[in-house]
Amino acid sequence: MNEPTASAAASAPREQYVLTLSCPDKQGIVHAVSSYLFMTGCNIEDSRQFGDRDTGLFFMRVHFSADDGAESVQKLRASFAAIGDAFRMDWEIHRADARTRIVLMVSKFGHCLNDLLFRASIGALPVDIAAVVSNHTDFRDLAGSYGVPFHHVPVTRDTKAEAEQRLLGIVRDEGVELVVLARYMQVISDDLCKQLNGRIINIHHSFLPSFKGAKPYHQAHARGVKLIGATAHYVTAELDEGPIIEQEVERVGHEVTPEQLVALGRDVECQALARAVKWHAEHRILLNGSRTVVFA
Repeated sequence: MNEPTASAAASAPREQYVLTLSCPDKQGIVHAVSSYLFMTGCNIEDSRQFGDRDTGLFFMRVHFSADDGAESVQKLRASFAAIGDAFRMDWEIHRADARTRIVLMVSKFGHCLNDLLFRASIGALPVDIAAVVSNHTDFRDLAGSYGVPFHHVPVTRDTKAEAEQRLLGIVRDEGVELVVLARYMQVISDDLCKQLNGRIINIHHSFLPSFKGAKPYHQAHARGVKLIGATAHYVTAELDEGPIIEQEVERVGHEVTPEQLVALGRDVECQALARAVKWHAEHRILLNGSRTVVFA
């Protein structure tokens, strides 16, 4: 067997990684990161950064490549730790091609579930859907058609705590990194929000906090709105008040019926939620208190 030539080795595909970080803003952060990557033989493919004057925090996302093999992500994390400590960073390094394992939760409205299942199946989302969890059985067959395990977890006032423990068991056993509420119509407890902080995304019909409760599009029609929208956000203990990731809108006229608003609403909900899931899976979202920094 011939040994690989130097030119062949040089043209071999390089491993791709993403570094994300946030820390108190000060001089030297970009220099320290770029110098580290240069000294470790890495090459910056793309870099985005933002200094928030309101909070005094600095945020950065770097997509870089390296020549090392399968263990290099562990080596990179170990060698970057000193820089992280020096600047008091909250940081992570991930392989860029690693697919995020997610769980989809749904109740009786299946448009967002169907959209995410389809996008994942065609490779439009860098995720692996580990399971669909629902408090109803309506979408068991839909999940099965995509080869995704379906878990029926009924929820009543008396069984809510037990149901959430079952969800946490699925998250733990399946190595799930993100829970997506794809029109899951149960309130998440404070305890579950804390355990999965920054790891649950919800889609809300309308710009928060307008038109909460039942039949939001009928409420919007009654008020004669000219824009309808949807908001994807991280879930917190404050109902529908978590950090906003993405919003989508559609302009409507006076002639649009409540039923047409519902149909348009389904589309904007799917679009906003899909983008939020994609950006989370690509490590493009950094939490900034009650807000987010999104390097889309």
